[in-house]
Amino acid sequence: MTLSDLPLWAAWTIVAVTVFGSLLALIGSVGLVVLKRFYERVHAPTLGATLGMALIVVASVMFSSMTEGHLVLRDLMIGVFLTVTTPVTLILLARAAVYRDRVEGDENAPPE
Repeated sequence: MTLSDLPLWAAWTIVAVTVFGSLLALIGSVGLVVLKRFYERVHAPTLGATLGMALIVVASVMFSSMTEGHLVLRDLMIGVFLTVTTPVTLILLARAAVYRDRVEGDENAPPE
Protein backbone atom coordinates (compact mmCIF):
# COMPACT_ATOMS: atom_id res chain seq x y z
CA MET A 1 0.00 0.00 0.00
CA THR A 2 1.30 3.41 -0.89
CA LEU A 3 0.64 6.66 0.92
CA SER A 4 -2.04 7.65 -1.61
CA ASP A 5 -3.87 4.34 -0.95
CA LEU A 6 -4.23 5.09 2.77
CA PRO A 7 -7.95 5.16 3.67
CA LEU A 8 -9.30 8.55 4.62
CA TRP A 9 -10.52 7.36 8.03
CA ALA A 10 -7.05 6.02 8.87
CA ALA A 11 -5.36 9.22 7.76
CA TRP A 12 -7.66 11.37 9.89
CA THR A 13 -7.24 9.08 12.89
CA ILE A 14 -3.45 9.22 12.59
CA VAL A 15 -3.53 13.01 12.22
CA ALA A 16 -5.84 13.41 15.24
CA VAL A 17 -3.69 11.22 17.49
CA THR A 18 -0.52 13.00 16.36
CA VAL A 19 -1.99 16.47 16.90
CA PHE A 20 -3.34 15.52 20.34
CA GLY A 21 0.07 14.13 21.34
CA SER A 22 1.76 17.28 20.08
CA LEU A 23 -0.65 19.44 22.08
CA LEU A 24 0.14 17.48 25.24
CA ALA A 25 3.86 18.03 24.65
CA LEU A 26 3.18 21.73 24.03
CA ILE A 27 1.20 22.02 27.28
CA GLY A 28 4.16 20.49 29.13
CA SER A 29 6.49 23.02 27.51
CA VAL A 30 4.22 25.91 28.45
CA GLY A 31 4.19 24.60 32.04
CA LEU A 32 7.98 24.78 32.02
CA VAL A 33 7.81 28.48 31.23
CA VAL A 34 4.82 29.44 33.40
CA LEU A 35 5.59 27.70 36.70
CA LYS A 36 7.91 29.56 39.07
CA ARG A 37 10.02 27.14 41.13
CA PHE A 38 12.21 24.35 39.84
CA TYR A 39 10.33 21.71 41.81
CA GLU A 40 7.07 22.75 40.15
CA ARG A 41 8.58 23.16 36.68
CA VAL A 42 10.23 19.77 36.56
CA HIS A 43 6.93 17.84 36.47
CA ALA A 44 5.14 19.63 33.64
CA PRO A 45 7.51 18.82 30.76
CA THR A 46 8.11 15.30 32.03
CA LEU A 47 4.42 14.42 32.08
CA GLY A 48 3.66 16.28 28.87
CA ALA A 49 6.58 14.73 27.03
CA THR A 50 5.75 11.21 28.19
CA LEU A 51 2.04 11.36 27.33
CA GLY A 52 2.65 13.24 24.09
CA MET A 53 5.38 10.84 23.06
CA ALA A 54 3.11 7.85 23.72
CA LEU A 55 0.40 9.20 21.44
CA ILE A 56 2.87 10.13 18.71
CA VAL A 57 4.41 6.64 18.85
CA VAL A 58 0.92 5.10 18.61
CA ALA A 59 0.24 7.24 15.53
CA SER A 60 3.58 6.21 14.04
CA VAL A 61 2.83 2.51 14.61
CA MET A 62 -0.62 2.97 13.04
CA PHE A 63 0.83 4.74 10.00
CA SER A 64 3.64 2.23 9.46
CA SER A 65 1.30 -0.72 9.90
CA MET A 66 -1.26 0.68 7.47
CA THR A 67 1.28 1.54 4.75
CA GLU A 68 3.32 -1.67 5.03
CA GLY A 69 0.29 -3.98 5.30
CA HIS A 70 1.37 -5.76 8.50
CA LEU A 71 1.83 -4.91 12.16
CA VAL A 72 4.99 -2.84 12.62
CA LEU A 73 6.26 -2.54 16.19
CA ARG A 74 9.76 -1.18 15.65
CA ASP A 75 8.64 2.34 16.67
CA LEU A 76 7.71 1.03 20.10
CA MET A 77 11.42 0.81 20.93
CA ILE A 78 11.58 4.62 20.83
CA GLY A 79 8.64 4.77 23.21
CA VAL A 80 10.17 2.24 25.58
CA PHE A 81 13.50 4.08 25.64
CA LEU A 82 11.86 7.45 26.33
CA THR A 83 9.49 5.99 28.93
CA VAL A 84 12.41 4.49 30.84
CA THR A 85 14.81 7.44 30.59
CA THR A 86 12.44 10.36 31.24
CA PRO A 87 11.54 9.48 34.87
CA VAL A 88 15.16 8.59 35.64
CA THR A 89 16.28 11.99 34.34
CA LEU A 90 13.58 13.67 36.43
CA ILE A 91 14.75 11.91 39.59
CA LEU A 92 18.41 12.76 38.98
CA LEU A 93 17.64 16.43 38.28
CA ALA A 94 15.43 16.70 41.36
CA ARG A 95 18.02 15.07 43.62
CA ALA A 96 20.76 17.36 42.31
CA ALA A 97 18.56 20.41 42.91
CA VAL A 98 17.68 19.29 46.46
CA TYR A 99 21.35 18.68 47.25
CA ARG A 100 22.32 22.09 45.84
CA ASP A 101 19.58 23.86 47.80
CA ARG A 102 20.53 22.14 51.06
CA VAL A 103 24.24 22.88 50.64
CA GLU A 104 23.52 26.53 49.87
CA GLY A 105 21.24 26.76 52.93
CA ASP A 106 18.08 27.63 51.01
CA GLU A 107 15.14 27.85 53.41
CA ASN A 108 12.78 26.66 50.63
CA ALA A 109 14.65 23.37 50.20
CA PRO A 110 12.55 20.25 50.80
CA PRO A 111 13.04 18.66 54.23
CA GLU A 112 15.08 15.50 54.61
